[in-house]
Amino acid sequence: MNLNDRLDHALQQLGHDPSPDSFAQLIAALRPRRADDTNNAINALRSLAFLLTRHEGYRHTLRQALLTLVGTRRQVHLYTDTGILSNEGLWSAFSRRLGAKLLPPAYEDSYLRDAFGRIFHRHDDFIWVQAVPDSVWLEVWQAMAWQETGSDGDARSIRLELVEAAQVLSYRISAIGLEPELVRNHPAIERFESPFLTQNVALRDYLERYKSREFDPALAHEDDAPVRVLLSQCEEIIARLRKTAAREGVSVSLTYLMVRLTQHLARLHLLLDLLAPEHAAERPLRLIGLFKQLVEADNRKTSLRDLFATNTDLLALQITEHAGRTGEHYIAGTRSEWLAMAKSAMGAGFIVGFMAMIKILLAKLKLAPLIEAFAYSMNYSLGFMLVHVLHFTIATKQPAMTAARIAADIEQHTKTSGDRLDAIAELIEAVARTQFVAILGNVLIAMPTALLIALGVQYGLGQVWVSPEKAHHLLHDLDPIRSLALPHAAIAGVCLFLSGLISGYYDNKAVYNQIPARLMQRRWPRKLFGEVRWGRFCAYVENNLGALAGNFFFGIMLGSMGTIGFLLGLPLDIRHITFSSANLAYAAVALDFQLSWQTWLTSLVGIALIGFTNLAVSFGLALFVALRSRRTRFVDGAALMGRVLRRFVRKPQHFFVAPREAAPTTSAGH
Repeated sequence: MNLNDRLDHALQQLGHDPSPDSFAQLIAALRPRRADDTNNAINALRSLAFLLTRHEGYRHTLRQALLTLVGTRRQVHLYTDTGILSNEGLWSAFSRRLGAKLLPPAYEDSYLRDAFGRIFHRHDDFIWVQAVPDSVWLEVWQAMAWQETGSDGDARSIRLELVEAAQVLSYRISAIGLEPELVRNHPAIERFESPFLTQNVALRDYLERYKSREFDPALAHEDDAPVRVLLSQCEEIIARLRKTAAREGVSVSLTYLMVRLTQHLARLHLLLDLLAPEHAAERPLRLIGLFKQLVEADNRKTSLRDLFATNTDLLALQITEHAGRTGEHYIAGTRSEWLAMAKSAMGAGFIVGFMAMIKILLAKLKLAPLIEAFAYSMNYSLGFMLVHVLHFTIATKQPAMTAARIAADIEQHTKTSGDRLDAIAELIEAVARTQFVAILGNVLIAMPTALLIALGVQYGLGQVWVSPEKAHHLLHDLDPIRSLALPHAAIAGVCLFLSGLISGYYDNKAVYNQIPARLMQRRWPRKLFGEVRWGRFCAYVENNLGALAGNFFFGIMLGSMGTIGFLLGLPLDIRHITFSSANLAYAAVALDFQLSWQTWLTSLVGIALIGFTNLAVSFGLALFVALRSRRTRFVDGAALMGRVLRRFVRKPQHFFVAPREAAPTTSAGH
């Protein structure tokens, strides 16, 4: 059956039975085989428009079927609920959507929302519906010749349903505007007359006069401008809340409220456009815009990805912003900063040498799997936290932080007219030399520290903590070819990336929840430690909570990964460059340095590749998330790499050693 035959059959079916199922047959005739086949969809719609133009009976049938479909069902829920988050919170919305995926809700034929979902039942219908230009949909609308309809009663009933929907949206806007979390973040709502409340009063008066005019056309029409002004003031408050979030932090619940408000305001604006007589000429196009929104919203109503993407974008931005501010401390622009980073990395290498030995000793205890995971985790977590408290630096922690800093400069490059590629290239140069000296400091101290510990234990105490079997196992773990060293290094890179997100999350949490100020309210610590000491501690928490939490959870991830793999029967583990270098030293002492040159070479290459994998994975993931959170697409990657290569050719030493003169890298983009 060709397209015209299918359209004929569907239109005839609508004449006999104007039900949602009959409309679904018409949409099935128009629907392309592939959702992205826009040309076929356009051709099908134009064929329908041609058919309607040629046959008055088909025009009448489709108009009456559409009016019957809409007029005999409750419309309000379609306009006020579809595509708008409900008043339930993010996690309740998540559980409801998940439940609807597994067990769809019952169909209620008396609601236009349910009938609409039955007509556009394919989850990808919105793709072709939105891809078809508005002008093509307008051709179909005009081909239906609505001017041939004699009575205005059906149109009036639809307008009254729109009036009721506008009232519902207005009441919800007022209720959301009074939410305590919103008021706490914008206290001016309480000090001055809230536009969230006054818009409801103004809209109610406007809609009452509108309904009166529906039944008495002689009454003068009043403009909706006062309502629009108040709605604009509501939007300005949301914009200010988003700006203050950068300074005062944000939560998922606050983002949820702002998303709900934005959705309600946008839908209310659209309904007012449809009601206003002055927009009568534009009404078909606005109806088409609403139609496209509703199709997508209905198709995606159970999408968990959309729910989280919509409600965590601002939080993700704040997390990466905090990571970016931390990343500035990991960029050495001058020789003095570069030397300071080298000393900081050496201190961390010294501590890691001991941490590696403690892990070897814990392995000798043969603890139960969960107890062993806890012991490993505490060794890593407390060790990393000690590194931070002493202002030392683990080299592999840098990429997750510096990626956010680079993403900020890329965003400025894409959103400004100037060429900032040279500034970004200079920043990458500074990041490269800082990363180089940090890795060098970690490895060059971790190995000698481990060497001295092992020799001291062997010759000073007369004990051997690393058996030959364990030594061979440690060497095998460094082999990039015969072991899973590189996949395990990639897992460690993912853990490094996640720890960066955790750091940003807790930095945001400390600011948003005012944790330092709340700690200062505790009386017994103030009495025990004194006001000044306790104040310094609270200030330290404010500035370091994110870093401490990130290090703690990073240690948990590293320490428990092997146990998770054991419990699941999967080859999961981690490889970290600094610990791997220390393990090589312990293995060498245990085997009395009787290693072939091939073993030395394989182990050193393995350590280098493990480090590269750690850094590449964590940096790549962090940069991807930072750019996504800023909704930035970088298309000048090739040009940027060209600038970086030119800098490397001209002055390769600057990628390894900082210049003596000051370089403006740390202030780039500010």
